[in-house]
Amino acid sequence: MKIIVPMAGRGKRMRPHTLTIPKPLLPIAGKPIVQRLVEDIAKVCDEKIEEIAFVIGDFGQEVEDNLMKVAENLGAKGYVFQQTEALGTAHAIMCAKEVLDGKTIVAFADTLFRADFTLDENQDGIIWVQKVEDPSAFGVVQLDDEGVITEFVEKPEQFVSDLAIIGIYYFKDGAYLKENLQYLLDNKIMDKGEYQITDALERMKQDGTKFTPGAVEEWLDCGKKDATVYTNQRVLEFIKNDDIVASSATVEDSVIIPPCYIGEGVELKNSVIGPHASIGDHTKVKDSIIRNTIVQTNSELEGLNCENSMIGNHTSIEFDAKELSVGDYNELSD
Repeated sequence: MKIIVPMAGRGKRMRPHTLTIPKPLLPIAGKPIVQRLVEDIAKVCDEKIEEIAFVIGDFGQEVEDNLMKVAENLGAKGYVFQQTEALGTAHAIMCAKEVLDGKTIVAFADTLFRADFTLDENQDGIIWVQKVEDPSAFGVVQLDDEGVITEFVEKPEQFVSDLAIIGIYYFKDGAYLKENLQYLLDNKIMDKGEYQITDALERMKQDGTKFTPGAVEEWLDCGKKDATVYTNQRVLEFIKNDDIVASSATVEDSVIIPPCYIGEGVELKNSVIGPHASIGDHTKVKDSIIRNTIVQTNSELEGLNCENSMIGNHTSIEFDAKELSVGDYNELSD
């Protein structure tokens, strides 16, 4: 089994947090979004994940090294490919065409999910979906009476289905997917100036490929600050029975209200942390109350009383703030 993860976008809606690192490497409960994504996929696969290919922009060598470690931690061989132009989902997948064969999962790295099923690898293809209240903002699928997908509809103006495509796909034959994606590129079949995977799926369907829906219990978005903080909250709830307070953390006259994530070398003094707070490695917190918040690494926080916040790396804050969205290397004080 292979996983291809297109993640070349810079995540403009998540600025300032994506000014220094790409969105898929932002932490959720102490792990990068993309790491949690591939780990969650591995849990629903019976087959071992042998290769993971990441399609990125010009993110730098450190990011590439971190992604290779993500693959290595799952016992897979890692690859990094670059998408130099934003030419759509089909184009992004084809940037990794040299590994596109055999059983393949394509997962776009701006979403997490919770599922309780095992992937049926004998299916021609599976498209993971979630019921949504407003389908007009999504690509959706229609099903026949046997549960096979009959139509792909992009952002329908009139109601046709409430099953939204969440951006995770399984293909029994990756080489056949590659053939259909290449057809789009060769014939310049585009929608609004971009090559779309749904056009390839439609060609495959018309040629006899049967796509079935894979339903998830919960679909978690990481597109904006508030949504990402909420995703952190939900993931902490999922893993609350795990030991997620690092042994090297020091806690002095402080209370941790679970579920929380407390990273390596964190120092807590005279503070209340949680619930639903993630404190990144080597961050120091003093005289503060922090709940429902993501704090990244190597920061120093004093005198805060905040919630529903995101605080970046190497940040120094010394004042009482109720809600924050502060990027890396900032200093804030009274």
